[in-house]
Amino acid sequence: MVCLVSVKRGSTGLILVTGATGYIGGRLVPRLLQSGYRVRCLARDPDRLWGRSWSNSVELAKGDVLVAECLESPMRGVHTAYYLIHSLGSGAGFHRKDLEAAENFGKAARAAGVRRVIYLGGLAENSPGLSEHLRSRQQTGDSLRETGVSVTEFRAGVIVGSGSVSFEMIRYLTERLPVMVCPRWVFTRTQPIGVREVLQYLTAALEVPESDGRIIEIGGKEVVTYGEMMLTYGSVRGLRRWMVPVPVLTPRLSSYWINVVTPIPAAIARPLVEGLRNENIVHDLLARELFPGIRPVGYRSAVERALEKLEASDIETSWSDALSATSSLLQPVILATREGMILEHRQRQVSAAPEDVYRVFTALGGRRGWLFWNWAWRCRGFLDRLIGGVGLRRGRRDPSDLRVGDALDFWRVEAAEPGKMLRLRAEMKVPGKAWLQFKANLEDDGQTILSQTAFFAPKGLPGWIYWYGLYPIHALIFSGLIKRIAKESIPVEDSGDKEPRSDRG
Repeated sequence: MVCLVSVKRGSTGLILVTGATGYIGGRLVPRLLQSGYRVRCLARDPDRLWGRSWSNSVELAKGDVLVAECLESPMRGVHTAYYLIHSLGSGAGFHRKDLEAAENFGKAARAAGVRRVIYLGGLAENSPGLSEHLRSRQQTGDSLRETGVSVTEFRAGVIVGSGSVSFEMIRYLTERLPVMVCPRWVFTRTQPIGVREVLQYLTAALEVPESDGRIIEIGGKEVVTYGEMMLTYGSVRGLRRWMVPVPVLTPRLSSYWINVVTPIPAAIARPLVEGLRNENIVHDLLARELFPGIRPVGYRSAVERALEKLEASDIETSWSDALSATSSLLQPVILATREGMILEHRQRQVSAAPEDVYRVFTALGGRRGWLFWNWAWRCRGFLDRLIGGVGLRRGRRDPSDLRVGDALDFWRVEAAEPGKMLRLRAEMKVPGKAWLQFKANLEDDGQTILSQTAFFAPKGLPGWIYWYGLYPIHALIFSGLIKRIAKESIPVEDSGDKEPRSDRG
């Protein structure tokens, strides 16, 4: 367990955060730390939190809310607890698990003398037609309150931000489908709210005692339909989209369709889609009264903010966090889709100093070429020039030195850390945005881990077709490139006739 506590703020002592491995919890923790609160994170597998920028600044506690006996220790000394977990995606019976978990958590909190629980639930009018998912979110709040602990329950609809399941569903459907077949739920009204405002409400509640024991509905500046959300997203991305209403498409069929078109599995898509038939609109203006300083923005502004994160540096940070729980063994290649970005990540262990590895990958391009299948790089440059791109004719300013802003064939140097990292931004013609990044990190055993990551943010369906259509060729090129960089990095006297030791695990 790691424990490096910060100075408490105001009258609030230790804060317990559940769901820190999730979308909201993972963003809430650093905000609490920045505000000066002491934080303890509860997780079934605390190792999943290692590697995050804030993991050394919190207490890590192991526990499962479905096992009441293991909650006593994590609750000890806690003043306020955030309940940010649910069983969506666990399959049939998720509703029962939600209620059981909330009851266990509430009883443990009350027994430990926890002052209050802050819970993020779902926004919807309680009616006979309420979906099982939304009903479960609201009954979870009831279950917490029935244990006798004070509960502040925020109810939100669609949360707009890169990584939110609801927003990612909108993102992928709009990006990949020029013509969208629209069932009835596409015309349901909702009041989406930006993730920044949700985090502001959750954090501000600690300093607003009047929020104790209240149910607070939160939403954005405007009410829109899901169809309007997709069209607005398309407008922000410069994509023209058409909608064809098909009222007979059931939630079950819609979930299967979403499972095919997006990375969201059917087990999660189905309860989400069933919930889309219920309007998510703020009727109680208590949030405005209790938190007058928080001013939610409109949907378009929230989308524009979310898409600002579509840069290699931002995605790399969140992606690295997500992989922090993977095996310590070096994985030769990882292909992942994260927040609208596709990543192909390769690693090799090299018997050379990081400076030597850095010297090799910063000498790529220009007259030296790209070490592996240079003819393919030249063909790509030729095709780029045919369609009006820059091609390879720019070369490089210096045969060995690179600076941020330098042109490098059809790339531009976006970031560089001497002896450690180089990130190139593509300036060739592609249906999206692309980067290529190299890193050299020293291990404890004196070996260097060479990492090579290709980032691609596809724009619309052509972008996805481009990536997956050319991926077999790209995979060969990227695989050969990292092998050659590793080989070229080893001093001649050490290399002999052997391949460098790499790709362990």
